[in-house]
Amino acid sequence: MQNIWSITGRSLAVSTLAIALAACQSMRGPEPAVKADIPANYASSPSTQGKSIAEQGYKDFFSDPNLTQVIDLALNNNRDLRTAVLNIEKAQAQYRISENNRLPELNGSTSFNRLKSSDTGYKAVSVYSVGLAVTSYELDFWGRLKSLKDVALDNYLALQSTKDATQISLISSVSEAWLTYAYASANLKLAEDTLTTQLDAYKLNKKRFDVGIDSEVPLRQAEISVETARADVGNYKTQVMQARNALNLLVGQTVPEQLLPKTSIKQVTKESIFATGLSSDLLTNRPDIQQAAYNLSAMGANIGAAKAQLYPSISLTSTAGLASTDLSDLFKSGSFIWSVAPSLNIPIFDWGTRKANVKVAQVNQEIALASYEKTIQTAFKEVSDALATKQNIGERLQAQTNLVNATNRTYALSNARYRAGIDGYLTVLSAQKDAYSAQKALLALQQSALNNQIELYKTLGGGVKVYNTDQVVYTPSSADAKKNQ
Repeated sequence: MQNIWSITGRSLAVSTLAIALAACQSMRGPEPAVKADIPANYASSPSTQGKSIAEQGYKDFFSDPNLTQVIDLALNNNRDLRTAVLNIEKAQAQYRISENNRLPELNGSTSFNRLKSSDTGYKAVSVYSVGLAVTSYELDFWGRLKSLKDVALDNYLALQSTKDATQISLISSVSEAWLTYAYASANLKLAEDTLTTQLDAYKLNKKRFDVGIDSEVPLRQAEISVETARADVGNYKTQVMQARNALNLLVGQTVPEQLLPKTSIKQVTKESIFATGLSSDLLTNRPDIQQAAYNLSAMGANIGAAKAQLYPSISLTSTAGLASTDLSDLFKSGSFIWSVAPSLNIPIFDWGTRKANVKVAQVNQEIALASYEKTIQTAFKEVSDALATKQNIGERLQAQTNLVNATNRTYALSNARYRAGIDGYLTVLSAQKDAYSAQKALLALQQSALNNQIELYKTLGGGVKVYNTDQVVYTPSSADAKKNQ
């Protein structure tokens, strides 16, 4: 019995040493250098001083309480975001599996066998046994399992970043859909007011025609304007309904009536200076860039796993328990049995498959690196585009407002001259169309200006935090953890 325990102790010592050695091994190569090639500052940034607006929580950035309530409903009910959260849970479970694969699996067993052989004199003998077994435990000398664990970790972290990116996109889409409803309603009101004006003009022209002052031409021109305005009313009624349907889909439920905007919105944020920070801030504020970094790290870990396949692997199966031909003697002294069965797998010739797998993993890392760099460049371009729009939107709004004032004045003068009999009704129609078109263009530009503020907040990476005081910390990737060792 003493000899058995001595052998068992040595086996445990060897196994422990193997595990310790395995923890120190890694076939992972050096991480590639990232060259995004973007400028340090934005060309048209209003302010790079101070913190980026992306570091504000959405409840502090957006000023309308109805809008923030709608956003909260969307974050709780949107199906895309819910799917992203479920994917994170699945990845977390997969990471736990990969982590557990590095540990020995212990199973209990009981058995009963009925044997007949030459050893028993060809008599039927019963054998009872109970025990514990370690089944196919791989000694991770070359870090294959550790690399696979790193892959699972990076994939899990990447999905967390995907969820954050989905949240940012959702907040932006909900805000823009809410504004679309507001401005569709504003266009509907403009069309209804125009229809009322055209009906009044039609009635006036009909009276003038009835008493013989004018010919039938002005009357029919007024009728054309009435029907055109009526068609616009129907069109904008449809747009209002469609805008509400789109908003309901994003939110994941019917938005309560009291949370819908009743008039065109003049502002969505209290901010007057939209600080962008430096372009390098995108690396920490944009979750899609974080996701690309995690994917790159996972590809590096895959190389380690592929390289480890080039070397021999050792698996260990062991059992320890009790066995007896008599059930009553099963737990008595002398019934202890044990076995250790290590197996060595040595790659000899596989037609180059393992080396090809290493090459595939290396190419995948190069693809992930290019994707990471492209993601950074795309983020910089999106911010720059939003800033380019913002740089001139104020001047365009002022010019369009002046145009609306001029066309309204022209329409008023033309209408007065027509009523005085100085000009024909065609001049009034032309002036009225210009005024109506200018007012519609002003509404569209006002909506674009507000959408631009939302777009800038989104492209800078805003929307992950709820309040300014919240902290967002991204877990280091396996590559970052390797650098810090």
